[in-house]
Amino acid sequence: MFLEGLDELDQKIIQLLIKNARMSYSDIGQQTGISRVAVKARVQSLERRGIIEEYTTIINPQKISGAISCYFEIETLPDTLSNVVELLNQNDIITQIYRVTGRNKLHVHAVAASNEEMERLLREVIDPLPGVISCSCNMILSRVKDIKGLRL
Repeated sequence: MFLEGLDELDQKIIQLLIKNARMSYSDIGQQTGISRVAVKARVQSLERRGIIEEYTTIINPQKISGAISCYFEIETLPDTLSNVVELLNQNDIITQIYRVTGRNKLHVHAVAASNEEMERLLREVIDPLPGVISCSCNMILSRVKDIKGLRL
């Protein structure tokens, strides 16, 4: 994939970091044919430009005993959408909120420690949201494919 301002060397560095964000500058340099110092400068430039946003550890909740993941599709009245986003954003069980196509629609992910905690989220947070036109909830049974960020 071609991205303006991202040359082949930057793309190769990013591909290596996607596979292993803990890869050393020296190892990246060996695989790209440039020095460790040059790799560091390029990575820092990618970070400054906001192309690389963060390095993180991703936890698979399904590998933790009892943890469950759900996603919600929520449609609201136009004048309540921002309030709904604000209320959802305050809850730690909710891990991601996306505004999606369609009239005032949100795609919301939640990870709870148990069925009881997920039910409490539904009862105490989701059900009382103002101006909800429709809401569906789907439990995630297994992760089939989960790509983080952009794939070059």
